[in-house]
Amino acid sequence: MLRVAILGSALLLAVTGKVASAEPGEGAGASEGRGSKAAARSASQSGSEDGAEGADSAKTRHGAGGVSIKKHGKFAGLVVPESALRQEPLGKPSGDLELRMLGLDESVKVNIYNQDGSYNVEALRSLDHVLRCRRTDDEKPIEPRLFTILSHVYDHFGGKAIDIVSGYRNQRKTTSNHYKGTATDIRIEGVTPKKIRSFAESLDTGGLGIGLYPRGQFVHIDVRPLPSYRWIDMSSPNPNAAEKRPPRDWKRKKLQS
Repeated sequence: MLRVAILGSALLLAVTGKVASAEPGEGAGASEGRGSKAAARSASQSGSEDGAEGADSAKTRHGAGGVSIKKHGKFAGLVVPESALRQEPLGKPSGDLELRMLGLDESVKVNIYNQDGSYNVEALRSLDHVLRCRRTDDEKPIEPRLFTILSHVYDHFGGKAIDIVSGYRNQRKTTSNHYKGTATDIRIEGVTPKKIRSFAESLDTGGLGIGLYPRGQFVHIDVRPLPSYRWIDMSSPNPNAAEKRPPRDWKRKKLQS
């Protein structure tokens, strides 16, 4: 709880602009060691791909608890230090999962595991279908680790269906985790986004991106390479942002297929 409080305080300070000076947060990069300042800077730049799309400039500050805080106007994000991650191994969830795609009036309820504990391929395919791009109707295999996290969330909140605000997006910005099939934006009826975020953070043993969108009333969760990243985006949702639109040639490709 103390670790969560430290991260929450750092993000709140970043949003209000009152940030104390401290050392950069620990991070891990592809070629830099864990704890490297260069890796933390790299992670801060890549970690905000889904949290501040379209921002022109950013300021990086250092907040409480040794975390690097990146600001994009109404956006504030930070690399999560290793000390703030879950230290205990994360067990398997039940595997039960019910997803409802908002705007498509579609839902699916499955168990993602076979009896031997391996992933059930058919269940994953049905989940991929529900999380398909709402604009182009294209599907992409979603990273199974994301469904594991969502099953934990489903179990914790009493088996309430998880509403999908956004899953896979066939969009122009290909660096987004939504485009990569490793991210989803969610709501749960009767549960505040802050409670969803808090529980999701408790699952993070490393390699999770978790963003809170107070105006959109949803939580972004993605699986990614180390380090983990957190952010709050106070801007209004903009599904028509240029980077979220389908590729310029997607209709032509569909006609050729």
